Amino acid sequence: MLEVARETLGDRYPVTLISINNLGELLQAKGDLAAAEPLYREALEGKRKTLGIRHPSTLTSINNFGGLLQAKGDLAAAEPLLREALKVCRETLGDRHPHTLISISNLGLLLQKLGGLTVTEREG
Repeated sequence: MLEVARETLGDRYPVTLISINNLGELLQAKGDLAAAEPLYREALEGKRKTLGIRHPSTLTSINNFGGLLQAKGDLAAAEPLLREALKVCRETLGDRHPHTLISISNLGLLLQKLGGLTVTEREG
C-alpha cells in the first residue's frame, strides 16, 4: 500500500503520510523500534509541511514519535515533542478533546518516568 501511495500520490499527499505513520505504528507494535523511527520522523516532517502543526493528524504524529522515543529510552528527546503536542492540542482543540486528553496522559507518563513530577509542577 505504501509504495503504491508513494508512486501514485507522492510522498507528501496526506494518505501517503498516514500510511507512513501507520507502518511505523505496526513496526513499533512488533518491537522494531529502530525501523519505526525513520518512518515516524518522515511522517511528522511531511505532515508539518503539508497539513500544518494544528492538524489532528500532525498532532497524532507528534505524539507517536514522542512515544517511540520514550519507548527507546530517549526521554530527553521525547519530552519536548510531548509538550509541544499538549500545548498545540490545548490551543487548537481545547482541554476536553480526546487528542488533548491523550497528550496529557502521554506527557504525564513521561514525567513520571523522569521523576514523578506532575505537569503543573514541571511547568510552574
